[in-house]
Amino acid sequence: MTINSKQLTFILDNTPASQNIMLVGKHGIGKSRILEDYFAGKGAKVVTLFLGQMADPGDLIGLPEKNEKTGKTDFMLPYWFPTDGEPVVLFLDELNRARPEVLQTIMDLTLNRKLAGKTLPEGSRIISAVNNGNEYQLTDLDPALVSRFNIYEFAPSVEDWLKWAETSGIDSRILNFISENPEFLDSADIDTDHDNLERTPDRRSWERASNIIKNFPELGELHKPIITGILGNRTTSIFFRFVMEHDVPSAQEILCGNFSSVTERLKKLNAPNLSQVNSSLFRFIESKLAEFNDGDKKTVAENLGKYYAYLGDSGNRELQSHFASLCRAEYFPETLYFISTEAKTLYENLMQLVMEL
Repeated sequence: MTINSKQLTFILDNTPASQNIMLVGKHGIGKSRILEDYFAGKGAKVVTLFLGQMADPGDLIGLPEKNEKTGKTDFMLPYWFPTDGEPVVLFLDELNRARPEVLQTIMDLTLNRKLAGKTLPEGSRIISAVNNGNEYQLTDLDPALVSRFNIYEFAPSVEDWLKWAETSGIDSRILNFISENPEFLDSADIDTDHDNLERTPDRRSWERASNIIKNFPELGELHKPIITGILGNRTTSIFFRFVMEHDVPSAQEILCGNFSSVTERLKKLNAPNLSQVNSSLFRFIESKLAEFNDGDKKTVAENLGKYYAYLGDSGNRELQSHFASLCRAEYFPETLYFISTEAKTLYENLMQLVMEL
């Protein structure tokens, strides 16, 4: 069974610190980031160790030194080891890329929270993330080590990523493209060239592409080579064609500006495009609501109502129904609360539509 981001959050919330967790999944899907962001959001100190980069156990446990009092060998504490008594989240990244001798050092750490005789502070926890698949150069893990982890196959959904991307400022053209073409988010077999150096899209690469294209309001042939090196030939061609053919206003343009300035662009969109716009508006409010001041809330509420009315005036009853279907607490709880409190007329219209369906 695979788990998504919501299920992972529930697991992290309810697993005791004494139990180790391992996430298994493809590269580039956000395993490391979501773990680090989760614990950082809890105010926990996160120590990340890239085990695949460690040459020998000394990189993990520290260097040996002579104890002048006992005449015996001790180990100097490594740079990361907590000395203030406060618990840490020890994130073991690339566990199954580590050398066998490094993995032997991990055994006592994962079972007893000890490293070279020194114990982690009470309440510390151990989390790991590993890649899984025949395409990776990996180290076989000892069954005894594996047994010390609760193991979950992590496969965040496209909607998970879109919500995160909206929060993180990913370029709206990428959001619109992935909304309509979800198979391009992190498919390893998009391009047919089997050369290992041929790029294929993943979630990391879309973020890198966004960091470049957000500096350019319009994209042209000059931008293709740099994006090709990030996304691959076929994906880049399809993405650029999509951008040229779909001038989709961003959620911010629709909700935070003058609504009349985007109506002509909305008229050029087909039903699938407008369905994407519906979802993007809800994701935008869900991710940005905490940042709105009272004036922002008023503007967003008014423009959201105008957009819904525009769908009705254009005869898009099905799109209004789709809009209403998004008003569910399990999808967008903060947005639903916002509409019910800040856009009451819209909320009443939506409830009336739901009763009629």
